[in-house]
Amino acid sequence: MDWGNVTAEDLIDALREVDWSTPPRPLSEFFSRFTLPRSYSKWSSRLKCNLYYYRTNYFIMIVFILGMGFLRRPIAIVAAFLTALSMAFLNDSFAGTFSEKVTRTVRQFSPHLAAKMRPPLTPVIRGRPSAKRAIHICGRPRWVFVLIFSSASFILWFISCGILTVLWALAIGLLATILHASFRTPNLKARLNTFREEFRAVWRNYSEL
Repeated sequence: MDWGNVTAEDLIDALREVDWSTPPRPLSEFFSRFTLPRSYSKWSSRLKCNLYYYRTNYFIMIVFILGMGFLRRPIAIVAAFLTALSMAFLNDSFAGTFSEKVTRTVRQFSPHLAAKMRPPLTPVIRGRPSAKRAIHICGRPRWVFVLIFSSASFILWFISCGILTVLWALAIGLLATILHASFRTPNLKARLNTFREEFRAVWRNYSEL
């Protein structure tokens, strides 16, 4: 895959649709080999490849930096958790898995309520969906949960007076992510993983026809 031809919008769409439940890469691989990119195009391609391949590691690193900044502020830790959860809801795979697990848990206590939490059916015309299926969480549109958790986290940020701290923590986490993704040399495993993800995407699109 030529990462130089991948736009920022394509990368964001890929990160939104890809499965984030995979475990993080080992630290021995994460801190294996670092080199300077030879050109701007090489740097851009390496940055996109590493952001996609080490996505779970970067997410954990940013959450860890946020947690270290709020050890003395329990309310801010809860706010950071709600912020991370609202961001995770933007990923299709996480939203679907979360909704399925919550519905399955509720079904054990109230099958009637669990039936109401099922996502609405998408109309099918000539064997194909009439429109792109919208993501629902517990029977409600995804944006409802994103709005609720984002609003709750903002209120907790305001109460804990940790908005400036979270901005510094996010800046440090994003800077560390960009530096690592810029200088970490993509290995053969990263390229093979990219090809496997491409094959899954093509096969998924073929099965929907």
